[in-house]
Amino acid sequence: MRPTSFSLKRSLLTVAVLFTTTVSAFVYADTPIHPMMGDAPSVPKNIVILIGDGMGPAYTSAYRYYKDNPETQEIEQTVFDRLLVGTASTYPARVSGYVTDSAASATALATGVKSYNGAISVDTDKQTLPTIMEVAKKQGLSTGVAVTSQINHATPAAFLTHNESRKNYDEIANSYLNTDADVMLGGGQKFFPAKLISQFEAKGYRYLSDFSQLDSVTEPKVIGLFAEVQLPWAIDEVGAHKLSKMTAKALKLLSQNEKGFVLLVEGSLIDWAGHNNDIATAMAEMDEFANTLEVVEQYVRQNNDTLMIATADHNTGGLSIGANGEYSWKTDIIRAVKSSPANIAANALADSSWKDKLVSKLGFELSTDELTQLSRARMQGLEVMATAIKKLIDNRSNTGWTTGGHTGMDVQVFASGPASKLFGGYQDNTDIALKIMSLLPKKAKVAAATVPVESKN
Repeated sequence: MRPTSFSLKRSLLTVAVLFTTTVSAFVYADTPIHPMMGDAPSVPKNIVILIGDGMGPAYTSAYRYYKDNPETQEIEQTVFDRLLVGTASTYPARVSGYVTDSAASATALATGVKSYNGAISVDTDKQTLPTIMEVAKKQGLSTGVAVTSQINHATPAAFLTHNESRKNYDEIANSYLNTDADVMLGGGQKFFPAKLISQFEAKGYRYLSDFSQLDSVTEPKVIGLFAEVQLPWAIDEVGAHKLSKMTAKALKLLSQNEKGFVLLVEGSLIDWAGHNNDIATAMAEMDEFANTLEVVEQYVRQNNDTLMIATADHNTGGLSIGANGEYSWKTDIIRAVKSSPANIAANALADSSWKDKLVSKLGFELSTDELTQLSRARMQGLEVMATAIKKLIDNRSNTGWTTGGHTGMDVQVFASGPASKLFGGYQDNTDIALKIMSLLPKKAKVAAATVPVESKN
């Protein structure tokens, strides 16, 4: 249920009081401002924001069962279970209704203000909004992004820049020249032509076009584009661990700044698999995102001045753990799949002896009826064949989906490190941004200053 305008105003008033009380408490120009008084946790020097794109609660539950050891009596916890602290609502500005897209949700998470679907850190009047990354940069912190989509996709774009439409990929790519971000890792070669790359290099950036080059990087600034658009599916590159490796490298590079850093990490392709209603690929993307959370969690344990805050921007696909009236979900079927349905379909179309190879990639035997259905789908082309394979996996595993788009449900919030208690319980996605903003370095110049928190929505 969407909060009433009164409750929204009350939430904003609460944040305003928090900020005002904080500022009023310090009267010396060189005194750092802390977000809360009394027994509040200490302020982190470094902040890592992790977003599982499209990762609604069903995904983390599904991942728990996907990773469970069936040989034991207990169901083992995952990193998501271990770090869970709260929930967040995801609705966009009123003009866009109740179901957000990635741009509006990223704008909320990056700026603390609701906007329309498609907005890249601009408000409903298309005026630019200060982002967490911009505020951090002004305070001397280093900033970076590591994502599995193209780096000019909606989520990283909303943290780094501003645009009226997420679809303006070329404009967004060009605008990155002015962000002064220290690390940008992901895909997107298609949107960064040689001339633009030369401009980045003229500003002191090292350009990487091959993932193998990442190991040799020892200093920021770096822009690494490792695919034409998005990175390959994790299920098709077993053991590559590209997101966790990009994240580890970003942490190492950004930590060279003694003032601290803000890093955005996104498991972008969880969402893309959800849009495709592709459970096997989605679970492989979840596995790599979980690996990445563990990399950051370990960094937090070794660096107690670092906060990690993870969430989803929205839920994708309406994933159902159990379907077809059956009270079961067969993870052995999903775990058996050795390649993405898209890849399996492409190989099936290219090979006359496709049946045996398809069965090998699926990891389970097929009935005569199932093979007949796939043969018919194969004659209709790649898309139909891939869809047939996904539906076969769904039917065998009792996986359900309600949509190929997003849904309006709340998402989970995960945190560890100093100030992690701020993110407990229910909050709006804009609250997450405002809390993070309150933790960034700032200096009080006058006593009893009052800074109202405003929203145009």
